[in-house]
Amino acid sequence: MDFADKLLEWYEHHGRHDLPWQVRGDPYPVWISEIMLQQTQVTTVIPYYERFISQFPSLQDLAAANLDQVLHLWSGLGYYARARNLHKTAKIITEQYSGNFPEEISELVALPGIGTSTAGAILAQSLGQRHPILDGNVKRVLARYYCIEGWPGHRETEKRLWQLSDHNTPSTKITDYTQAIMDLGATICKRGNPDCPNCPVSGDCQAFLLDKVNAYPHKRRKKTLPVKTTTFLLLKNEQGEVYLTQRPPTGIWGGLWCLPEQSQNSKNKWNLEHLSVDILTGEALPVIRHTFSHYHLDFTVIPASVEGDHSSGIMESTPTVWYNPAQPSQLGLAAPIKKIIHASEV
Repeated sequence: MDFADKLLEWYEHHGRHDLPWQVRGDPYPVWISEIMLQQTQVTTVIPYYERFISQFPSLQDLAAANLDQVLHLWSGLGYYARARNLHKTAKIITEQYSGNFPEEISELVALPGIGTSTAGAILAQSLGQRHPILDGNVKRVLARYYCIEGWPGHRETEKRLWQLSDHNTPSTKITDYTQAIMDLGATICKRGNPDCPNCPVSGDCQAFLLDKVNAYPHKRRKKTLPVKTTTFLLLKNEQGEVYLTQRPPTGIWGGLWCLPEQSQNSKNKWNLEHLSVDILTGEALPVIRHTFSHYHLDFTVIPASVEGDHSSGIMESTPTVWYNPAQPSQLGLAAPIKKIIHASEV
């Protein structure tokens, strides 16, 4: 048996057949799951996916939704551009494709947030179209099986992996094969502690035969992440509501609601235009570090309160809201900010 046959036989008995997005004939749930699964494990994604689909059971429901609703359901998953792109793409499909999910891979990759591998996975899993895929799991499996030199992110290395992915993708049972190779990478050919004795293709795996499994795929040369700093104001009124502003659509936590951030030009300004109330500030809380993919963010939170009940005196050109932690509205909050707000209630 060749690589694909061995993988399909293994998948029949050991693969994952009950994932909630395994709905053949309907690209929409597969698309949602594929976007959520970028940079995120299946066990983490499942509850988010189920809540998301419950709220937006169809592409039309998602397109008609308010972005805040989408970001609220995404809160905690990180990489929020994924959620913004989902919402944007749903609107494009509704307007330009009459709500019908595109079934040509060239049309899919032209949409926000959908790359070649993601597009291939969507069409293969939902419609059975033959498309090779190359997500992180597949890269790891193929790099080990063939002992591919070089970091998979390098252009030539990735090109070679695409060729091998295409070579091994069968012409039949596409849906099962696509899920099988992703399952193999997620459950057997793991990044750490791979379960080689139970791997269906270990007998021909070059890295296994050479006892070099942990050497592949080659790692990217580590870079020291830069550290950025900022300060947020945790401003409350007499009702215990927290003052939030909506961040710009791009940049960190784009489109999410956040504590007012200290202006870079002045340590005494909090990006509160037309502030017509007096505030009393307290001692700064211990510095919190949040790590993004390209840098660390060390931020300080300064608690503050509105002097008297003058919450209506804050008038700004940017969207603002008084947020009640006891009765939270459906707002998209960055996970670290949400933790700070609720920790301040204890």
